Amino acid sequence: MSIFKRIFSIGKAEANSALDKLEDPIKMTEQGIRNLKEDLDKALQSLAEIKALSIRARNDANTYQAKAKDYENKAMALLRRAESGEMEAAEADRLAGEALNKKKENESLMNQAKTDKQKFDGNIDSMESKIKRLRQQISQYENELKTLKARVKVSSATKNINKQMAQIDSSSTVSMLERMKDKVAEEEALAESYGDIANESRSLDDEIDRALQDDTPASDELAALKAKMGLNKNENKDSE
Repeated sequence: MSIFKRIFSIGKAEANSALDKLEDPIKMTEQGIRNLKEDLDKALQSLAEIKALSIRARNDANTYQAKAKDYENKAMALLRRAESGEMEAAEADRLAGEALNKKKENESLMNQAKTDKQKFDGNIDSMESKIKRLRQQISQYENELKTLKARVKVSSATKNINKQMAQIDSSSTVSMLERMKDKVAEEEALAESYGDIANESRSLDDEIDRALQDDTPASDELAALKAKMGLNKNENKDSE
């Protein structure tokens, strides 16, 4: 019983360290339950044997009682024969006395069988009570085993997470992020630089063509429209 008290008294705050020190508490608890079940099987076998003895004692008591009654009837029959003259009185008395002795002997055996039955019945009651408690203990420990398995699973997962967290170097992580930021900024600046170089590398012909694109037929159309509206006259007067 001490192993169960030792296992299930582990505090939550000490779960990880305590479970590490135990010699596989799950297997130890399962073995304890198996031992209890073996005890239960033995107890059930003993109970069956005691019940068999009780039944045998009951049957013996009934047999001895019937024999005692039979010897009494035979003694009475012998005395009736002597009274009727069918046999000598002395012989009848002798045989009747022997029959009564047999009756007494069987009554003694009957009483002993009844006493044995009472003793066996008392043992049966005690054994059944113990078996009931044993079954309750097995059920209780099986439920506690489920709880223990859950606690071990949680504590193991928590331990693994804590180990992973403990192995994380925050300073190196921050340093790595800063280097990544610098690298990105460097790449962005380099891209912009290449863009400027590309703009500066345009040919002179490209600049000329671009300048000429501003002198489009649209300007001629605009002058014609102004002439039609008489706006050029006003511009000429202004110029005079």
